[in-house]
Amino acid sequence: MPQRPQLPLPRRLWLVRHAESEGNLADREALRQEADRLALSHRDADMPLSDTGRRQAAALGAHWRTWSPDQRPTVVVTSPYERAERTARIALEEATWDIQLVRDERLRERELGVLDGYTKHGIESHFPDEATRRAWVGKFYYRPPGGESWADVAGRVRAFLLSARLDCGGERVVVVSHQAVILLFRYVLEDLTERQILEIDRGSRLANTAVTSYVGDGSALRLEAFNDTAHLHEQEEPVTNEPDAATVAR
Repeated sequence: MPQRPQLPLPRRLWLVRHAESEGNLADREALRQEADRLALSHRDADMPLSDTGRRQAAALGAHWRTWSPDQRPTVVVTSPYERAERTARIALEEATWDIQLVRDERLRERELGVLDGYTKHGIESHFPDEATRRAWVGKFYYRPPGGESWADVAGRVRAFLLSARLDCGGERVVVVSHQAVILLFRYVLEDLTERQILEIDRGSRLANTAVTSYVGDGSALRLEAFNDTAHLHEQEEPVTNEPDAATVAR
């Protein structure tokens, strides 16, 4: 069957994990106390940035401010979750870039359904059947009740990239999103296997405001950098990498 001509991809793509959130701090404390659940004051979609997170977002913007006009993004798209959108807005303000921010719900964090907010210990204690099922099915395909698997999120990423061909072909695009979503961009863009993406996940935690970048020719995107935190070192801000509150049990 002959291949149909495809619309062009963006020629540059930067994937940014949100800055440190209050949920990240709750995760750290829950692990310290060996608690079953995180002590959360907001639902996942409304989780605000921590004080450190706001500084991290500003550090990213300060780094962006040094870019020449022909390096700058032409499109900025964010998860609608508070911690991601706020990261994008702080960074854009600090960079003094006048770029409209676009929200896209396909970039939201992976949903854990009934397991949301539980630690690994809490799931094993309160949902032993789910813990057993996850161990059997595997991390990539396991879908908690009312939630999503990694494969489900990969489907969202594929849909987003199709829209990017339609709306952002040849553009320079920044995406501000979440840890699992960014890993699944790698899975889709690099045509990785389940085993390969899980090996990447085991090998490194994605830092808050870390940048994963791709460069391309319109037909494909090539990985340029992964988990880059140079902007934090430049501004002497801490590198943090706790999982999100909704993904402690990843």
